[in-house]
Amino acid sequence: MKRHLLKNIATGLALSIAMASCDYLDVVPPEQATLPDTMKDREDAVNFINSCYVAVEQTTPFPYSIYEWSTDETVNPPLWNDNCQSTAWNLRSSTNASDIWNKLYNSIGQCHMFLRMLDQQSPLGATENDKARWRAEAEFLKAYYHFRLLEMHGPIPIVDERISQGTQPEDFPGRSHFDYCVDYICNQKLKEETINALPAAGQADDWGRATKAAALALKGRTLLYTASPLWNGRFPYPDWRNVSYETPGYGTELVSRTYDENKWRTALQANLEALQYAENEGGRQLVDLDNQPRTLDGLPLPYIPGLDTSTPEGEEFARRVLMLRSITVSDENDGNKEIIWGVFLQDANTNINFYAQMPKRIVCYNEANSSWIEGWCGITPTLYTVEHFYTKDGKLPAKDGNFAPYDTWLTSAGLSDRPEVIRLNVGREPRFYATISFDGDDYSPVLCDGEPLRVNLRDSQKQGYNPQLYARDYTVTGFFTKKYIAPELRISSVTGSDNRKNYAKPLFRLAELYLNVAECYAELGETDNALRYLNPIRRRAGVPELTADDVTADMTIVDWVRNERFIELWGEGHRYYDVRRWMTAPDLLKAGAREGLNVEGAGMDPTFEELNKRTVINQQFQWDNRMYLWPIQSSEVYSDPQLIQSPGY
Repeated sequence: MKRHLLKNIATGLALSIAMASCDYLDVVPPEQATLPDTMKDREDAVNFINSCYVAVEQTTPFPYSIYEWSTDETVNPPLWNDNCQSTAWNLRSSTNASDIWNKLYNSIGQCHMFLRMLDQQSPLGATENDKARWRAEAEFLKAYYHFRLLEMHGPIPIVDERISQGTQPEDFPGRSHFDYCVDYICNQKLKEETINALPAAGQADDWGRATKAAALALKGRTLLYTASPLWNGRFPYPDWRNVSYETPGYGTELVSRTYDENKWRTALQANLEALQYAENEGGRQLVDLDNQPRTLDGLPLPYIPGLDTSTPEGEEFARRVLMLRSITVSDENDGNKEIIWGVFLQDANTNINFYAQMPKRIVCYNEANSSWIEGWCGITPTLYTVEHFYTKDGKLPAKDGNFAPYDTWLTSAGLSDRPEVIRLNVGREPRFYATISFDGDDYSPVLCDGEPLRVNLRDSQKQGYNPQLYARDYTVTGFFTKKYIAPELRISSVTGSDNRKNYAKPLFRLAELYLNVAECYAELGETDNALRYLNPIRRRAGVPELTADDVTADMTIVDWVRNERFIELWGEGHRYYDVRRWMTAPDLLKAGAREGLNVEGAGMDPTFEELNKRTVINQQFQWDNRMYLWPIQSSEVYSDPQLIQSPGY
């Protein structure tokens, strides 16, 4: 599979033109004499449209330091003091707001320039179908970039054409009403004519460019967010509105104050259409045991505590763990057809993410001077994460009568081969073992020269806490994540080299569409239909399907859908927006809510009992309602008199 040309756009003239702008309103720079050279022939035009994709990677939610990692999924070591931590600590303001705002608007301007030049020039060798597709790609990207701004900032200025250099400040656009922004994205940019001009699914020679399946998925997600409580009658700042700028049909109002059930029905239809198209014309399919990626061929079965892999049931369970782990680290050449649209990160970000989450002391590759290949122990799962993956029976541990009692979770499971494994980590579902690593676990089956890495958190010379060697780097919670680390990864103890591959990170995948549909049905009170779309995800995960009897006052259908979404899409950038749009963030992200094991408190070389204590993570986590929205840089607000700041900033 050939990578999307985002890898090469940095050398293109079109990109250098786009990056010349700083202010978000100056989204198209002044005329330049060399600009027509960007559209001389078909190859130039393809390079130009590829340059329009730059902000897809620039604003991806995957790098370990990005603000989407600021939720209850994980925490990083305190001394890292990254963007995700300052976000979780409520330290973001208009003076240190992210530059993602400018990056997105700059790429919107690049799309404007591309469309203008395409109308003015006739690239040699380009067909009418080529030009129709390129126009559709530019419109798709304008929709995607406006959506990214919308989910971050709420109501935003709509910039659909070049703003003249002579425009007076009083004529600059202000924020438009949230529902108006949604209509712009879903009905103006993602209109039928545009969507139909896109290819059904990605092709081998240009995978990563816009497709019809991706456009429908974007429309579905946008409308799902619109129907959610935050934007459907419960916005916590009822008096927040424009001062003078008016949205056509809405006046100065920015957010609807009343609940509208039809928003859920509209979202349902959009997500049903996206799912049906993706599975049919789009050729998408949930990865499963009968179509698992070829990257797993020949791999040994992973260690699962308490599981007998010599039985057919045990072997299937272990193979399912490998299969689930491969979904985000394989591609279409490997047989993975689940990803609808993804992004390849530049090598620097890929390497950073690779080392950021790995444990210490993976492989000693130079015994003479004791140099180690090792990770940084970041992106560490919280106890909330560990406790909200299901048991093998498909229930929350706290609600499964067949699971270990709560007061015994952090005691030894009594395994003869690994007595350090706690009860909480035994008898869990396959996705748990595909995602979470813990004391006594094998982090990856062939990681160390073809052998597994057995995690030892009680030894300061292995993966344990050791501030004398690593003041900044240690697992804060006592857990690690395996997501985005391919199970076939192997590191040489002789050379330190590895066989990693830069797989596309999933921006949209098929499982999300199933969960979107299930959520819409759940919110509409249609339990049977919600289960119909929830159960394929559970079936693939290897846990029992739900029936109506499983839906109770103690675990409603909405609860089931939300927790399934938490597990299935864990670490893929969704949680940040989910807890906000559901308005559960005040409880889940408040001070004292993030817990782990007693890693730092137990000190170096702790006993089993010293390590395995429930401990509140010692960082200044807090929640304030202003954190529902991201602030706008103060310079942008000062330069545009129509633009008001996000509430609370």
